[in-house]
Amino acid sequence: MRVIAKKILRKFWEKHSDCEQQLKVWYLEASKAEWKNTKVIKAEYPSASFVADNRVVFNIKGNHYRLIVKINYDYQMVWIRFIGTHAEYDKIDATKF
Repeated sequence: MRVIAKKILRKFWEKHSDCEQQLKVWYLEASKAEWKNTKVIKAEYPSASFVADNRVVFNIKGNHYRLIVKINYDYQMVWIRFIGTHAEYDKIDATKF
């Protein structure tokens, strides 16, 4: 998968250094992945949630942080739409990001 844009993750872990390693690992795994559908993602990330319009919510650092991405399976592209604390996530509509 081609992940766009790592810069968003980097800016976040600069503020929240406790999740830097986990975000780097997620980015590396996602970059090497060939996700074809939600079943493949669920097998690798059992706690992932799927919302409208090919969006996936990943729990980061034991659910302290949430990462929302939008996936185009045909083109093998992942767009980072949101990264924030669990409290910040609770204030947004994940289907709109």
